[in-house]
Amino acid sequence: MVTLSLPPLHRPYRVSVIGAGKVGSTLAQQILDKQLADVVLLDVVDGMPQGIALDLMQVGGVEQSDRSIIGTTNYRDTADSDVVVITAGRPRTPGMDRSDLIKINAEIVAEASRSAIAHSPKAILIVVTNPLDAMTYLAWKASKLPTHRVVGMAGVLDAARLQAFIAMELGVSVADINALVIGTHGDTMVPLPRYTTVRGIPITELMDAATIQRLVDRTRHAGAEIVGLIKRGGAFLAPAASACKMVESILQNQSSLLPASSYLRGEYGLEDLFIGVPIRLARQGVESVVEVPLTDAEHQALQASAAAIRQSTEKALNVLAAPAGS
Repeated sequence: MVTLSLPPLHRPYRVSVIGAGKVGSTLAQQILDKQLADVVLLDVVDGMPQGIALDLMQVGGVEQSDRSIIGTTNYRDTADSDVVVITAGRPRTPGMDRSDLIKINAEIVAEASRSAIAHSPKAILIVVTNPLDAMTYLAWKASKLPTHRVVGMAGVLDAARLQAFIAMELGVSVADINALVIGTHGDTMVPLPRYTTVRGIPITELMDAATIQRLVDRTRHAGAEIVGLIKRGGAFLAPAASACKMVESILQNQSSLLPASSYLRGEYGLEDLFIGVPIRLARQGVESVVEVPLTDAEHQALQASAAAIRQSTEKALNVLAAPAGS
């Protein structure tokens, strides 16, 4: 009689998505579509995450996917998550700047961070809620995680938007384009044309300065452009796809080089803030911050972006420090 020795079964990865709005529910669907992990979808509105989860479970019957998803209002159900993604918060409406959301979203993000990490102390925390860089700092403070395990989704989305606009302008495949955007996820972001290429050719060799500036300006205001068109909400498909790319890099230990909001300790001449920079992202979180040489003008633009982030971060921290009801 032959006895087979089977390797021990490893549990599937688990990703908890906090916030079942359009970004959160779309992210949950994309994680399931790629079969990256089982998903827990949490929201404070009872019935909504449960209904969305049931709908997505039925998608599994069509796609022949056995990945599971549950919807809940209880953080206990998120226990032992490998990655927690916070999308909860109010989206922008026409005329609103991302910074207008500070007072509304600060308490939501802080509570979500504390509650989720209390049940998943080994998780990597990804923040999507705006204003992104300030909320990422707040999530780090509230969760008390090491800085390498907290990261904000920003540069992946901003770079993707710039790539799309370049592809539309030149009539080339977006797959041929690599873009780099650093700084805040906001109007003072710093797209870097010198590091943005089409099949290795810098766009500075393919377009004149006026065209590049037009595309850079459109990238800076891409979110507002979508809000203005939709009117009753903002972008959700590309933000969800960007967060999913980060989840994939973590769970599959890809060590991908991505622009994201990361904590700095002197890199780029900055410290004690979360800001968009190139990082390597893998199973343990942020492996390293990658410093690329900047011109004097690019460095000044990054410093201005950092100043805007510090201002937003201070406002967010003041919201939490204020007495209840004030």
